[in-house]
Amino acid sequence: MIELSELTKYYGELCALDHINLTIEKGKILGLLGPNGAGKTTALRIITGYLSPTSGTVTAKGLSIDTDVLEIKRMIGYLPEEAPLYRDMLVYDYLHYVADIRGLGPERKDVRIHELVDICGLEEIMHRSIHELSKGFKQRVGLAHAMMDDPEILVLDEPTSGLDPNQIAEIRNIIKQIGRQKTVILSTHILSEVEASCDRVVIINEGRIVADGSTEELRRSSEAEYSLNISLEGAEDEVVDKIFTPIEGVAEVQRLGTDNGSRSFRLLCRTTDDIRGKIYQTIKQQDWTLLEFKQESKSLEKIFRELTKESE
Repeated sequence: MIELSELTKYYGELCALDHINLTIEKGKILGLLGPNGAGKTTALRIITGYLSPTSGTVTAKGLSIDTDVLEIKRMIGYLPEEAPLYRDMLVYDYLHYVADIRGLGPERKDVRIHELVDICGLEEIMHRSIHELSKGFKQRVGLAHAMMDDPEILVLDEPTSGLDPNQIAEIRNIIKQIGRQKTVILSTHILSEVEASCDRVVIINEGRIVADGSTEELRRSSEAEYSLNISLEGAEDEVVDKIFTPIEGVAEVQRLGTDNGSRSFRLLCRTTDDIRGKIYQTIKQQDWTLLEFKQESKSLEKIFRELTKESE
């Protein structure tokens, strides 16, 4: 539905986006994940027509952002990180005002506002002034604004930034509900957000895409690297190093410490094979007592940190 081809953006000599290629499918929730300054907001602003790229193209349903920007904007609802609301207005008046600007007729306007009030959970605040609302409710009003004319594409820039855990859960549920019917693109640096909400994750770092797939696919791509944590009684550090290091697939033996006579180790493994059996048989051949044996795969947080660590 949306195609980014060789998308590049410079601010002076700073390269914010570096030849990005990305296809976003209809009816999916895509999370654009990256550290602050990675280029997420720049990409969203170009997609929505607020910025022009230095080079490259963006198309939506075959329309080009270069020649058909107004048509593309009509397809998109956009909520920036700070919802652009008229804070002295009542929520009721504000939504009617937005509906008028969007050109909704009287009958359609009332029906659509009623739908959005239900979707965004605005019933209890309709006759309150916007400046009195919590940030969570302001974000909900901003969502209603972005969806007023029922756009096919919804673009959300850091939609849960600054919210408390309850507000995050509420906004997340709204996004998942919206995502059943629309294409949703959201940017965030919160890992739990993409795990809970997104069908697909694109990790961007220093203006470049460094990973693309579902959270499960990203984990599977790192299955060749995992760790085995073991706790042994009666083992000596030097002997543990000597007998485990030669095992094919064991890249490193790390000493984690001692506790009441037991010693803990982490075996860093780089192999697609399951070598737990070899490790266990090796332990059996020694005069040791095995107290703990646990495999740890890479978490999404660790994958993210490894892919973006150059910017830290």
